[in-house]
Amino acid sequence: MRASRLLSLLLLLQTRGRMTAPELAAELEVSVRTVYRDVDALSAAGVPVYADRGPAGGYQLLDGYRTRLNGLTAEEASSLFLAGLPGPAAELGLAEVAATAELKLLAALPPEPRTQASRMRERFLLDVPSWYRDADDVPHLSEVSEAVWGQRVLHMTYQRWGRQVVDRVIHPYGLVLKGGSWYLVAAPPDGDPRTYRVARIQTVETLPGAFRWPEGFDLAEFWKAYAKEFRERMYRFEAVVKLAPDMDDLLAYTMGTDVTTAALAAAGPPDPEGWRTLTLPIESINHARWLLLRLGAGVEVIGPPELRALMAEAAAELNKMYG
Repeated sequence: MRASRLLSLLLLLQTRGRMTAPELAAELEVSVRTVYRDVDALSAAGVPVYADRGPAGGYQLLDGYRTRLNGLTAEEASSLFLAGLPGPAAELGLAEVAATAELKLLAALPPEPRTQASRMRERFLLDVPSWYRDADDVPHLSEVSEAVWGQRVLHMTYQRWGRQVVDRVIHPYGLVLKGGSWYLVAAPPDGDPRTYRVARIQTVETLPGAFRWPEGFDLAEFWKAYAKEFRERMYRFEAVVKLAPDMDDLLAYTMGTDVTTAALAAAGPPDPEGWRTLTLPIESINHARWLLLRLGAGVEVIGPPELRALMAEAAAELNKMYG
């Protein structure tokens, strides 16, 4: 345990440069006193760690010192190969680079982690797109990714959801792969960040110069907040339904696991026949009609009245067709 922590401390100093004892303690989840002892242990082992005193001080390695230890366990090495996505890497123009990096990592690993990593690559595959549609065609992804990396300003023409094509000058902050689709997080020069589906970019031009990275911006935090806001905007209405016994899995398949889990948790006890009354968030009356018809006679809509009327109308049409 301590040996692993010492190696982590060494690698932190190697990759980040000067760090204070409280910063190291927070990263390693130990006390500051433990950091002091670990630094002393590294020094005793011949690692050139030295401390700068004062408010701007901290620990750092002697200039030019680097360890050749990668510190990877067999499980850690395997996880890196599981994280490799050949499809997205190719879309970003990095297929050859990723393959070369994989070979270098394999060559650097000791025999046991190398064997386990190779087995992971042979026996696990990550397929990002859903079953029901292909991945987006993204001809401009490589150029967009280069602009993201180089903090270059982009001029693009973009097709909005209503098929209207608009001109935009943007600062590209980052790319997100979600459900087989690439999304660009970007902002106009004097505006707030928003998202663009890369497949809807019609043309793109990299403009001269670079933009300043916005202080405090965190791509992961932005996407988390955006996804939450998107769900709240999407589910603007509610439907009250009665669900038959043994229909939980089909409802989850139809409405989504998170929606179904929350609705079942908030539901009261079943009636004597096993039916439960649920409140489901829905996008619109028409969209809910289309989804709930998938459940057939396993669901009864209680409200709103407009949705119940549409379900009754659909049932009557089906009875007329098949009756």
